[in-house]
Amino acid sequence: MPPQPLPPAVFAMDPVHLPELFPAPLMTRLRQLVTIDPGLVVQDFTDPAALRALTRAEVLVTGWGCPRVGADVLDAAPRLRTVLHAAGSVRGLIGETVWERGLTVSSAVLANALPVAEYTLAAVLFAGKDVFGLRERFRTEHVYPAPAAYAAVGNLGRRVGIIGASRVGRRVLELLRPFDLSVGLYDPYVGEAEAATLGAVSLPLDELLRTSDIVSVHAPDIPETRRMLDRERLSLIRDGGVLINTSRGALVDPEALTDELVGGRISAVLDVTEPEPLPADSPLYRLPNVFLTPHIAGSLGNELARLGGTVVEELERLAAGLPLAHGVRRTELEISA
Repeated sequence: MPPQPLPPAVFAMDPVHLPELFPAPLMTRLRQLVTIDPGLVVQDFTDPAALRALTRAEVLVTGWGCPRVGADVLDAAPRLRTVLHAAGSVRGLIGETVWERGLTVSSAVLANALPVAEYTLAAVLFAGKDVFGLRERFRTEHVYPAPAAYAAVGNLGRRVGIIGASRVGRRVLELLRPFDLSVGLYDPYVGEAEAATLGAVSLPLDELLRTSDIVSVHAPDIPETRRMLDRERLSLIRDGGVLINTSRGALVDPEALTDELVGGRISAVLDVTEPEPLPADSPLYRLPNVFLTPHIAGSLGNELARLGGTVVEELERLAAGLPLAHGVRRTELEISA
């Protein structure tokens, strides 16, 4: 019996990402599973070459820079049955027609959560040791602080508050387990028993903010969470507390946060802001109590191959007649990133 032809597939993303998502070994595995042209990376679904490829495509491999997949794309791709996203959230990518026509969708959001959680773990441990503050003091005074300066330093029993049991939030909770920390969790969809299995105590948001030394934000950016940390809630964070945000800047009132940080009452580790990037005259660039990074917590550099690897693994499952391991359901997008 002759071998079955491989299903046709098309790349749709900014082509700059392709070699990092699919380095040579992964590209070889990918091309053993689908018929795909690495020389055609679609950024415009109305391009004639893209339209010709779409008429045959059964699989769309997407990434950052892919245009929205709506009814017009599906009309041009009548055989399309699967969208495999080599990046995080598909919220802005997948149109309603994709769900209505019964396509399957997969996302590498879990793979992308790993480096964000690792960044957060590092930030939590550094914040507990006051690494950021002591570094600034050492840089200006050039002497070791007196022992009294270390009285409030240390991670033994430090209370860490996690906002959101998202994929990132759950991975952070897992990474925190080996340490002698006290962990609280706020998530309206997680009860006390589930929080306990995750290694945390379920707390109302206001109580979590009042009782935590370090607060880390991992909730999704949805209408219900916009500005969830407003001026009143930011004021609940105890004096000397640290806010870590690797989620989205929209979850925090930017003016209220700036006022708190300029006043020096709390500190912050911010990988995301609103707007992003901040304007050049923002005081957050210069404040000693702010550690600001340019949205680097997610997958970068060699970490991108983990996202491409997720797509290849999903194709291997499809070839074996198995369901997607990282399938996305339409209902999930209402409460997740």
